[in-house]
Amino acid sequence: MNTSQALVDALKAELRRAGITYAALARELGIAESSVKRIFAKGDMPLSRVDEVLAVLKMDFTELAERVVHAQPLRHELTLAQEEAVVADRKLLLAAICALSQWTFEQIRAAYRYTEPELTGYFTRLDRLGILELRPMNRYRLKLDKTFRWRPDGPVMAYFRREVVPDYFGGGFDAEGELLMLVHGSIGRTRAALLVERLQRVGQDFAQQHLADQKLPDAQKDAYTLVVAMRSWLFVAFRDLKREDG
Repeated sequence: MNTSQALVDALKAELRRAGITYAALARELGIAESSVKRIFAKGDMPLSRVDEVLAVLKMDFTELAERVVHAQPLRHELTLAQEEAVVADRKLLLAAICALSQWTFEQIRAAYRYTEPELTGYFTRLDRLGILELRPMNRYRLKLDKTFRWRPDGPVMAYFRREVVPDYFGGGFDAEGELLMLVHGSIGRTRAALLVERLQRVGQDFAQQHLADQKLPDAQKDAYTLVVAMRSWLFVAFRDLKREDG
């Protein structure tokens, strides 16, 4: 959807919310109702007319722009090409992961070896890839839904399986606040789906706690990575021991 159409759609929504009909708007603007209908149907309104409608609504352009931004659908996943672009540069991938964790520009700069122009450039690339909307002073808004995940068989997850999984599971998981638990069993498919939903909520709880603890001093928090998984699976070392009719 182009910007003009998005603005017009946002104006329509605000008129409905305010209970202002096309006839009432036409009277306020001093034009025929048919002209108002034609303007909105065309979906391409000059800014001077947008300002006139905003005056009737008692809104300013900044408020309307915010409505447009929040009306845009958020991504649940990236395209294959977008993921390939992200994983091709490890510093771009790191910037993307930090952004997904809602780190500020300043926090990323303090934690990792980016120059300010370099990190600004990576943020600009993430904007072009549709991962975030870059704003003045290197502030940003994520364009990803809270249910976002990397493509299960995509290039980012392939990178993590190859490079990250051995390193992650090579740890002892015995420090304070750490846990590694493997549970095996047979359960109904309906119950399995419900358990997956509960595990997704655990992941969301972790993300929300991360945001809530952003203001804590560094001395009072540590970096953690939560891996949540559930899969119908039999370890390869045991597969030849399984009965064919089992």
